[in-house]
Amino acid sequence: MNNKFDFNDLFIFEMANNHQGNLEHGLKIIREFSDVANLYNIKAAIKLQLRDLDTFIHPNFKNDNSNKHITRFLSTKLTSLEFQTLCSEIEKNKMITMCTPFDENSVDRLMDLDIEVLKIGSCSASDWPLLTKIAETGKPVICSTGGLNLKQIDNVVSFFQHRGVYFALMHCVSIYPTPLEKLELNQIAIMRDRYPNVTIGFSTHEEPENLIAIGIAYAKGARIFERHVGIETEKLKLNSYSSTTQQIAQWLQAYQNSVIACGAQSRPPVDHSEETALESLMRGVYAAHKIEKGSIIEKSSVFFAMPLQPEQLRSGEWKEDCVSDRDYEKNEAISDKLANRAPSKKEIIYQTIHEIKGMINNARVVVGNDFSVEFSHQYGIEKFREIGAVIIDVINRAYCKKLIIQLPNQQHPYHYHKKKEETFQVLWGVLETEMEGNRKTLYPGDTLIVQQGVWHKFWTNSGVIFEEVSTTHFNDDSFYEDKSINRLTREQRKTKLTNWGVHQFD
Repeated sequence: MNNKFDFNDLFIFEMANNHQGNLEHGLKIIREFSDVANLYNIKAAIKLQLRDLDTFIHPNFKNDNSNKHITRFLSTKLTSLEFQTLCSEIEKNKMITMCTPFDENSVDRLMDLDIEVLKIGSCSASDWPLLTKIAETGKPVICSTGGLNLKQIDNVVSFFQHRGVYFALMHCVSIYPTPLEKLELNQIAIMRDRYPNVTIGFSTHEEPENLIAIGIAYAKGARIFERHVGIETEKLKLNSYSSTTQQIAQWLQAYQNSVIACGAQSRPPVDHSEETALESLMRGVYAAHKIEKGSIIEKSSVFFAMPLQPEQLRSGEWKEDCVSDRDYEKNEAISDKLANRAPSKKEIIYQTIHEIKGMINNARVVVGNDFSVEFSHQYGIEKFREIGAVIIDVINRAYCKKLIIQLPNQQHPYHYHKKKEETFQVLWGVLETEMEGNRKTLYPGDTLIVQQGVWHKFWTNSGVIFEEVSTTHFNDDSFYEDKSINRLTREQRKTKLTNWGVHQFD
């Protein structure tokens, strides 16, 4: 299996039969589109098509002109040497060799040529004899899905996964050219969500003048892009869905503009110019009357107004339990030093709940309605962001189920259980574990059995949600390596929420 091939940000120039069966014309296409790829600094592949025409077309139909495809295939046939010459030219121009085989004999020929990536056309996506042959090659595979329903795509995905094939899927509409209202670009996001570990691409057949589709496709999650390409001459004219070098250049520019417009893959820090623009519209906290140093600043003692001045407390940062750091005169701006006080227990819990809910939503984990929540903080709520976890208790009978959630860079110290045996299974994120001194990293789907009396600890660098399935849970069945934790009461190291919605806690 070729696991090293990176499907992401791959551009496929589909030559199809646009070489017109003419070797020199095919070589010209490769060279000129290589120049475009170099100009835009992209990872590009030239894709050819191969059919063993002696066996692919039934002998009784080789002279039948009623099927336009048979006529075209026969008229654009290349010799084995000519096909090999095209492949060598692709490699010479530092592009990826890719080819669509339409029969088993062609798969064997492509293996002899050491083609880097095999492509499956939409018409062959349910051709199981051919797919079986392709799966046996160990080559990376890209499969188009034009004309397939969701059940059929599920079948293809399962087929390749069961055989250990490294593959990607292409959203494709097999209408040539594809009108705007038929592009169905939402299918890219649907496939990305349904097959989260599979790279999804967009095999395009819209008219070359359509520069909107590639930007939408990228925003929906497509990371492979394919277009039919060719070169026109006085005698040779392109079909309505193939692009010239100039049109491909415009298409690539549209792609790059879309990447810039979409921006970062995760939430970045606020841009300084944006922050400055917003601050000019914000309100600051001002003294409504004279305030003495050391006094508690009540709401009646302040008012909120613009402009927000430098080093002034923002209206959104004001808390009723703020203690005045100095004397203030009426209408004077309150210092932003008051925002630097340590957060209260309530503030820590409220902020954590908001983050935990965001993580659960991001992971698509459904908690339901019948559960309770507790904060585990072995060294106090003040150090919860460093040491602790949020535990959602779902079921506790003869069997027990919990969801355990840790924020980035949070750890849970060494401990063991005398009564219960538990199994961890990661649902989202990455969990680092250590049992009796042996480390193991768990990824989504991975499990870890922790038997009674076994020392274990866990932590995460980026945040994690994992399921704990165990025998019955008993309070005070956790025994810590740090004996000072064992001396704490349960109430000292746990905070239980009585209502998730309004964050009431005891």
